[in-house]
Amino acid sequence: MESTGYQAPAPGYSIGVDLGGAKTEAIVLDPCGRTVFRQRVATPSHAYGQILDSIAELLARAAAAVPEAAGASIGIGIPGSIKAQTGLVQNANTTCLIGRPLKNDLEAALGRTIAVENDANCFTLAECRAGAGQGFDLVFGIIMGTGCGGGMCINGHVRQGPHRIAGEWGHYAVDPQGAACYCGKKGCVETKISGGGVEAAFSARYGRVLSMRDIVQGYRSGDSACMEAFTAFLDDFGRCLGGLISILDPDAVVLGGGLSNIDELYTLGFEKVRAYAFHEQVHTPILKNRLGDSAGVFGAAWTGAAAIGNDCLVARALDDNLQVG
Repeated sequence: MESTGYQAPAPGYSIGVDLGGAKTEAIVLDPCGRTVFRQRVATPSHAYGQILDSIAELLARAAAAVPEAAGASIGIGIPGSIKAQTGLVQNANTTCLIGRPLKNDLEAALGRTIAVENDANCFTLAECRAGAGQGFDLVFGIIMGTGCGGGMCINGHVRQGPHRIAGEWGHYAVDPQGAACYCGKKGCVETKISGGGVEAAFSARYGRVLSMRDIVQGYRSGDSACMEAFTAFLDDFGRCLGGLISILDPDAVVLGGGLSNIDELYTLGFEKVRAYAFHEQVHTPILKNRLGDSAGVFGAAWTGAAAIGNDCLVARALDDNLQVG
C-alpha cells in the first residue's frame, strides 16, 4: 500500500469512513457541514491487507474529487476498538482486524494522523448530535444488524472507558447455556437479538434457513415456527435491554441497524423491556434512529474533526445543514 501524499489538515473540511462488514463508505463534509463527496464500495472479504488498500483508495478518490479537502481531518469507524496499551484492534467482529495495528498502518500509508473509533460509538455520537438522541443527557445507542453493538454518549461526548470497551453490550453473556459466540463466550446478547443470531437459532431449532426479514414476515402472516421464534426474540430483547436500563438508567435509547426497522420493537418489545427493567413504570424512550445507515459515517467524520480541535464542524452540520441523502 503506497502513501497517497496527503497534506496537513485543511481547516473546516472533514472526511469520515465507515468500515462495515459488507460495505465501506466515505464522506467529505465542507466547512458548513455539507456533504460534498460520498461513495460506498463493497468491503473486501475479510482480508486485512485488502481492507487497508480499500480504505486508502476511497480516501484518494475523495481527495481527487474535492481537491481543497485533500488535507482534511479523517475519522474512521470500525467494528471494534483500538486497545490503548498496544494500539492493536480488539473485539472486532471483522475478525481479520483483531491484533492488527490498523491505525498505525493507515497513518503510515497516508503520512498523517487519523482518528479511529468504534462504529457503534460513531452511530451514537451522530444520533446524539444530529438525530433522534438530540436533547438527552445520557444516550445509549444500539446497532442491531448482522451483529449487535452499543455505544454511550454523555452530554454529546462518547464514553470510551479505560479499556475502550464502554457500550460493548453485545458481548454481555446473558445465557450460559446459549449458543457459542465468536468472542469465545456463550449466550451473548449478540447471539440472542442480532439478525445473525436469530437466523442461526431458527435454523438450529426448525431445520429451515430463513432470513430475519422472512422470519418477521412469517410472524406477521401466522407461520407457527416464525411466531414462536419472533416471540422469543422480543422476549430476549426485553430481557437484555431491560437489564441495561436497570444498570445505566439512560435518558434515551436509540436503535440502529437493519432490525431497527421492525415496528414491533417499539410496541411489543417496549412492553417486554418494561417487564424486565427494575422499575414498575419504566418510561425510557426507545427511539428509532433518524439518520439511518448514514449515522456511522457522519459520526466518524465528526470524530476526526474533534480530534484536531475542529469540533465547530459538528455544530455547523446540525439540522438545516445536515445532508444525509
